[in-house]
Amino acid sequence: MASGLVSRRDVHKGRTIKVSVDTVQLPNGRVVDLDYVEHPGAAAIVPLHEDQTVTLIRQYRYSAGGAWIVEIPAGKLDHGEDPALCASRELVEEVGLRAGTLRPIGFIYATPGFCNERIFLFLATNLVDVGQQLEDDELLEVKRIPFRDAVRMAVNGEISDAKSATALLRAAAVLGISIV
Repeated sequence: MASGLVSRRDVHKGRTIKVSVDTVQLPNGRVVDLDYVEHPGAAAIVPLHEDQTVTLIRQYRYSAGGAWIVEIPAGKLDHGEDPALCASRELVEEVGLRAGTLRPIGFIYATPGFCNERIFLFLATNLVDVGQQLEDDELLEVKRIPFRDAVRMAVNGEISDAKSATALLRAAAVLGISIV
């Protein structure tokens, strides 16, 4: 039995996302209505300096109840943009760094229960300071801390942003750094 999209009713088209209610046939044959958010995807970067510090941001997030959240630099893919190009652009815009080496460390689905957003994760090294170029809607503070401290923050929940916690843990694994 075939599964997949039966029909779609568009509900909203915003600056970044499209929302629809999709009628879907599940692999077991049942037909159900599901909320579906279409997102262009994003790239997120762990900027690791030679002295084993990492640059993080503390960013205002309206959608997180107006909280200030500790994150790694990240940003939305422009239509059809290569994730590595997005990562390089966002690294300059948000924290003013250019990476000599940008290593992919996989991707995550941010909220696969209702959204198709994939966030591509990168480890950036051989960093050069080139000056921050924030966009109008970005309100953030840049902070540099020891990489091991950032990993501990991801493990103990001080970093609650999923992409940042995942990327820090993956970077530690790639680098062979024990997190326990």
